[in-house]
Amino acid sequence: MNKPALVKKIIDHLAAELELYAKAARAAREEATDPQNKAENKYDTRGLEASYLARGQARQVAETEQAMHELAALELRAFAAADPIHVGALVEVERRGEPSCYFIAPKAGGTEVKSGKKEVLVLTPGSPLGQQLMGKRQGDLLRVDLGGTKDELRIVSVS
Repeated sequence: MNKPALVKKIIDHLAAELELYAKAARAAREEATDPQNKAENKYDTRGLEASYLARGQARQVAETEQAMHELAALELRAFAAADPIHVGALVEVERRGEPSCYFIAPKAGGTEVKSGKKEVLVLTPGSPLGQQLMGKRQGDLLRVDLGGTKDELRIVSVS
């Protein structure tokens, strides 16, 4: 799998999300500053709630922009079979005979993109599965808790 092309797909996906987040942030900001939302009494919190929403949307925009920047700056290298998993690794695992593919990135955890016929899920080193994968190598077995059930993953490849 071509990692530079994969990272570009992730950034493109984030750019599309960013456009939606920015639009939502603008709408929430307009709602918060609309004179119609001025409090009519001490129990009227429409304007306050809209300002909280606007702040959250603006934070989402900033986080997505930061993720795009960090991914664009990520130095991609090839990993040998004996190399430990680290940021920038593309990891294929097998669980009960079913393959899954993960890209370890500094940000944008939870983002899913399709590369060829494979779905690739972005994991961060701080996510539960990301923490367990970090430092492991091709061929290692992991005992993981996935959705409340203990399971075993085999690391098929690291590239």
